[in-house]
Amino acid sequence: MERRLHTRHRARTTVYVVLPGRKSRICRARNLSANGVFVETESLGLNTGQLVQLAFAINLGMVTKIHRRTAIVAHVTRGGTGLMMERFGGR
Repeated sequence: MERRLHTRHRARTTVYVVLPGRKSRICRARNLSANGVFVETESLGLNTGQLVQLAFAINLGMVTKIHRRTAIVAHVTRGGTGLMMERFGGR
């Protein structure tokens, strides 16, 4: 049973994951939706429920938009980390 509110889309973008008190890490997004992203990560030491800051670019043809969002770590697996963004929409 699918519990997602928004459709996931394959993504080929770089996501900068900024960890509080640590350096930012560059990760590759595997899929993206309006309120979440799954990033391929190495062991970042993230825990479910932890807050992180995200920065990523979305190419809209002739315009590229930079998005900055606060996200909550939803799950951590061997292949990456699922992040749920706290807010979405135009900003």
